Amino acid sequence: MRSTPSRPLSLLVLGGTRFLGRALVEAALADGHQVTLFNRGRTNPGLFPGVETVIGDRTEDLSALSRRRWDAVVDVAGYDPQVVGLSVDALRGRVGRYVFVSSLSVLADQSTPQDEDGALLVLRAGMPPEDAYGARKAASERLVRDAFAERASIVRLGMIVGPHDPTDRFAYWPRRFARGGRVLLPGDPTDAAQFIDVRDVADWIVGCVSKERGGVFNVTGPTIAFGTFFDACRAAAGTPAETVWVPSERLLAAGADPWMGVPMWIADPACAAINRVDVSRALTAGLTLRPLARTLADTLAWDKARGSLPPGQEGLSAVEERRLLGALTH
Repeated sequence: MRSTPSRPLSLLVLGGTRFLGRALVEAALADGHQVTLFNRGRTNPGLFPGVETVIGDRTEDLSALSRRRWDAVVDVAGYDPQVVGLSVDALRGRVGRYVFVSSLSVLADQSTPQDEDGALLVLRAGMPPEDAYGARKAASERLVRDAFAERASIVRLGMIVGPHDPTDRFAYWPRRFARGGRVLLPGDPTDAAQFIDVRDVADWIVGCVSKERGGVFNVTGPTIAFGTFFDACRAAAGTPAETVWVPSERLLAAGADPWMGVPMWIADPACAAINRVDVSRALTAGLTLRPLARTLADTLAWDKARGSLPPGQEGLSAVEERRLLGALTH
C-alpha cells in the first residue's frame, strides 16, 4: 500500500521514459508529486503528455536547467563519470537530494556475498567491458557522494524485472512455460536467483526523497532457489510442460555462454555470489516487495499484449533450446 506523502515534491528525472524511469515517473505521479523530465526526447516521446519535458543532451549542455530548483533529482541514466560529473556540477545547489541509480556491478568481488561496504572496482585504462561498466558506475557514485554528502542516495540495483523490461531475461520464462512442451531448465534446482520488480524499486526510490533516505543501498529482492522460481513460472503460465534440468557443466561443454546464455543462468565462478547479495539495509529502510506470483502474472500479461518478438530478442530461441536438449539429454 502506498503512503500519502506529507507534501508534494518537485522531482527532476534524468531520462524517465524507459523501464525503470517509466516506473519511477508513474510512482511519483501516483503519490502526487510534480515531475520534470530532462532527456533527448528520442525514447517513447509523448509517454507522459501531462508531464513537463525539457529537451536536452546531458552529455553536452544542461543550461536549460540552470534557472530551476527541485526537491530532488533522480539520475536513472548515468553510466559515465564524466557525464555524471556534468550533472552534479549543474545541479549542485539546485536540488535538495541527488538519487543516483547505480549497479551491483560496482563490487570488486562478486565471488562471495557482499554488503554495501564491500570494495569497489576502480576505473583504469584497458579494463574489459564487463568490468569497465561497474567501474564507471563506481566512479560516478563517488562524484555524487562527494558533492552531496548526506543528501546523496546511492541505489545499487541487481536484476530488475517486470512489465516493459527490454532485456527479456525474466519474461522469457513465464512465456516459455506458457508455450508448453519440453522446457530446458539450466543448472540445479538449488541454484540461486535474485531479482526485484521494477515497480518496487520505483516506489522505494520515491521514498528515498520523501523520507530523506541518504546513503548507499543494495536494492534487489530475496535470494530464492531456481526450482522455486520455475515452479512459480509454471503456476503463472497454467500450461502443462515437461521440465528437463541440464547441469551447468554440461551446458558449458555444449558452448552455452556462462553469462545468461540461458536467461537468468550464471555459471561464471567469478560471479558466484551475484545472486546472494545482502539487502538487509534497504529492507530496514522500508523496501517492500510484492509477491512473485503478481510480478509473473503482470509480466506475462504485458508480454502477451506486445506480441511476438523479433528473432534474436526472445531470450533463448526455440531452435537453440531444441539443439541443447537434443545434444545434452541423450
